[in-house]
Amino acid sequence: MQNGTKGFVITIDGAAGTGKSSVARELAHRLGTDCLDTGAMYRAVAVLAIDFGLDPRGGEALALAIREKGIRFDWNDDPPTILLGGEDIARRVRDLDVSGVVSIVAQQPEIREVLVEQQRAIRELHPLLVTEGRDQGSVVFPDANVRFFLEAEVAERTRRRVKQLRDAGNTVQDKEIQLDIESRDKLDSSRADGPLICPDGAIIINTSSLSKEEVVSTMESEVHSRLQA
Repeated sequence: MQNGTKGFVITIDGAAGTGKSSVARELAHRLGTDCLDTGAMYRAVAVLAIDFGLDPRGGEALALAIREKGIRFDWNDDPPTILLGGEDIARRVRDLDVSGVVSIVAQQPEIREVLVEQQRAIRELHPLLVTEGRDQGSVVFPDANVRFFLEAEVAERTRRRVKQLRDAGNTVQDKEIQLDIESRDKLDSSRADGPLICPDGAIIINTSSLSKEEVVSTMESEVHSRLQA
């Protein structure tokens, strides 16, 4: 699939719980390429702030710490493992305390500058890349070949997140998760730098009543048509 696709980028944006991560991984698998989970990068910064006692609102200090510790992916793993200072934090980034801080660190312009720079560098290593997050088609890769924007009802997003956390062994309350999602929506949509918006020209998919397979098949069909064109 990657032959003749140099620089072909597929972005998938949307709020928490819309299914970005799972469909992005499956789409990348079908296309025979890697998936960049940019949300994991911001979660890694939240882990850095929490575990090393840094102020999540201290953008300048955190940006410096990111460069010193290093956030990277092990592309040999499927899905790629997120590493902080060489340490596997794939499970840690999904903890609830991290979810409560990630939207705060994502508001800091200094942090976004560093991570956007790293995301664009990752693109250079992949002739065909699927990348998901909240600003991929609007800010990081506005020239992406295909842009998707996922939506879903809050109740369905809450159900998915609760299941994900309980499957991972966490004890959570539905209302607590719903409030967390609504809070993150507000923060992500209102921040001055790289807010969550639907990118111009994006294909909007409401995933509330669709299976992962249905969403991915819709995306795959669109990508193939663009590749052939």
